[in-house]
Parts: sequence; structure tokens; C-alpha cells
Amino acid sequence: MALVSYYGTGRRKTSVARVRLVPGEGNVIINGRPLVEYFGLKTLELIVKQPLNLTETIGKYDVLAKVEGGGPSGQAGAIRHGISRALLRVDLEYRPSLKQAGFLTRDPREKERRKYGLKKARKASQFSKR
Repeated sequence: MALVSYYGTGRRKTSVARVRLVPGEGNVIINGRPLVEYFGLKTLELIVKQPLNLTETIGKYDVLAKVEGGGPSGQAGAIRHGISRALLRVDLEYRPSLKQAGFLTRDPREKERRKYGLKKARKASQFSKR
């Protein structure tokens, strides 16, 4: 018996999330661990669940996500992006509300590279007259 599943790939900073939506009770599994266990912070859990709350599909689909790269904040953003893209495959009627909330736009902000002669990307060493 083949289950219907919807795929979406999300990216944020250096994180990449491969998200699969499967009809279910609303469980969120990230890298084989439940959402509460994977992210210790409530704010990151809220970020991940935002697209489901917006489209009122919170209890209809199980979210299975594989995420790699970056830190917790970038991973949460990547999963949110992936869930939003997968929800479009479920129903195109969700597009206006997801687009309005900004969940379909890939956030392009990345860490700026370090330049030679500087301590960080833009921070120079303090000038001393003597």
C-alpha cells in the first residue's frame, strides 16, 4: 500500500531541509527525533509550525524532515521553507496566504566572507596613534 506523500526542499543560511508531508496526526519528526527533543527552544518550534498553523493543517499531516548544515535557527527556517513548499503540492489554494506571510521566499541572507587585513568581514583592528 503506497501512502501519498508530498515533498518540499527548504533552505536558509547554510541549512538544507528535505521535508515530506504524510497524512497523519500532526507529528513532527526531524532527523529521527521529535520536534520538542530536537529543538530545545519554544521559539524554534513555533517557527517550524507556522505554515501548518496558517493553513490550518496542523493535525492533518505528519512532517518528516531531514535537515543538515547550519545552526538551530537556520535549520528551523529551512524546515519552515520546506513545509511551505510541500503544502503547495497538497493544495495550490494555500499559495496566496503562504506568499503573503513570506514563507515561500528563500531568505538570501548568508554570512559575509572574511576579508584579509580585517578581523571579521568588516571589523578592523582598533587604530592606535602611538
